[in-house]
Order: sequence, then structure tokens, then C-alpha cells
Amino acid sequence: MTTPSHSSSASGRPGPPAERVAVVVVTYNRAELLVGMLRGLAAQAHRPDAIVVVDNASTDATADVLAGAGADLPGLAPLTVVRSEENLGGAGGFHLGLRTAHALGHDRFWLMDDDVVPAPDCLAVMMAVDEDCLAAVREDSSGRLCEKAALRFDLTRPWAVKPKTAMVETTYGTRAAMPERVEVENVAFEGFMVRRRVVDRIGLPDPSYFIFYDDVDYALRAREAGAHIWALRDAVLVRQLDFDQQHDLAGWKGFYMYRNLFVVHLRYGENALVRAKPWLVTLGVVLLSPLRGGRAEARNVIRAMRAARGMRARPSSSVD
Repeated sequence: MTTPSHSSSASGRPGPPAERVAVVVVTYNRAELLVGMLRGLAAQAHRPDAIVVVDNASTDATADVLAGAGADLPGLAPLTVVRSEENLGGAGGFHLGLRTAHALGHDRFWLMDDDVVPAPDCLAVMMAVDEDCLAAVREDSSGRLCEKAALRFDLTRPWAVKPKTAMVETTYGTRAAMPERVEVENVAFEGFMVRRRVVDRIGLPDPSYFIFYDDVDYALRAREAGAHIWALRDAVLVRQLDFDQQHDLAGWKGFYMYRNLFVVHLRYGENALVRAKPWLVTLGVVLLSPLRGGRAEARNVIRAMRAARGMRARPSSSVD
């Protein structure tokens, strides 16, 4: 395990140990975006102590980008590349990446997708805040606030069709209108920072989600363990791509959207009626399928409900 260094106080006496932070990045077939993201990390005023990149079996130029990153970006922190022989999805990638970074002994872990670029002072802003769970606040390439973290993620009312009932973007409209800190109830693994002691208590992200809602699940577990999650107005993270949340619910992504939303309700619904909501959603989609996605969406939601039942058990809190 790595031993933290100590800062010095004005009197010359050793101050509290400086925390070591590892960045955990998951990438898959987006070499050009990965280059921009790594440049952003190399430009950080507060240099991270390590970067762990999980390459999810990419078939493009990702391996070449990672192999040359140290020479091309002299300011880049030491890089550990973990190549998976299969695409584990974002959920499996963050499980593997956080497990790897945790084993290296760091104190904080900053989780990133490959399509975001942190402002040069982003990490410095976050490391200056003494909280266990933090989130950078996202904007698009034009500077417009696009942070979709939930101010309220409601798993108490069965009639709330969507559990996310308020989010940063729609509540504040602009970054300038935000308070310095905003408590949020879920996160994206795009700029989420978590301390080691939280990971030790709740374990790793659940790889069985594959994509979607793995970050929501992790935030729910962290909050159940007593952590607060603070979105920091001045920690700026820029998305290189526009959001695309309107997935084809009759396609493969739609299956994961439905299944994983159902899993969240079955695991964390705070009463029997909320935990029954996935069944009601399934029935509603099937009944309305002639007017919406047709038989393909109906088949998807039925498959999703069956699969979700097998994922009702909460993940282990082990980090091994």
C-alpha cells in the first residue's frame, strides 16, 4: 500500500498527510476522444498520482494512443493500462478499474468516461474539499450546463413514473446560478470522486449492470452507508459529445435501460409498492406496445423483467 506524503504547516511542523488520488478511466473504441481526455488530465494543476485506464477490448487505435501517451503528454501521471479480453461494459470496466486502483493503495478515486475533459483546475477544486463523495459538474462544448445528477431520486412513491424528479441542469439552468455545493442523490461515473473508506465499506460497482444505472446503484449504496454526495459548481467537466439518452427501447440498449431501472427498484425500493412498480411498467409497455415500439419493445421489457428478478440480491461489499 502507498504511504501518503505529509504537507508542511506555516510553522514548519508536518501537517496532515496529503491524500493520493488515482483517476480511473474506462474506454472502448473511442481513441480520438480518449486523446482529448488524457490531454485534459495532463493539464491538471493538481497532478493526479496515478491513472488507471481500462481498455474494454477496443479494436480501434486505442492501444496505440495508450502506448504513446507517456511520450506524447509529458505532464501525464503514471499510467496503468488494464486491457480486458472482452467488452465488460462501463459497469464491468469501472469495477475492474476501481479494484485495480484500490489495490495500488490510493486514498481517493476519480472516475471518468473517455468522452469528458476536465478543466485545468478541476481536480484541484475537488481535492480541496474534505468530503467523502464529490462530483464535478458537467457542461457541453458550448459551455451550457448539462449536469443531470438528481437532486431527488425518489424510491418512496410508487406513482413517480421516473424516480429522478429534479436534477441540477433543470433546477439551476446555469452554472452561475448554482450554490458552491449542491447535494445530489445520484451521480454519473463522469467526474465522480470517492474516498477509499467508502469503497472499503460498500465495495465496488456492480459489473452485472453492464451499462446504465451502475453509477446510480453505487450512489444509492454510498448514501445508505451514510455518505453525502456533493456536486461542486467550480469543478468543471466538459463533455465532448452531446447527451444521447433517447435510446431505442426496442433495441439492445433498451433492454439494459429497462432491466437496470427495474433492478434499482427491486433492490432499493423503500416499500412494497415501489418494488412492484417494475411489474406495472412491464404491463403498461406491453399493453401500449401497438401504439409505441411494437412487439420488439414488448419482448424487450418482458425479457428485462425476467432478468431483473435474477439480480435482486445486492452486490457484495468486498473489494477483493
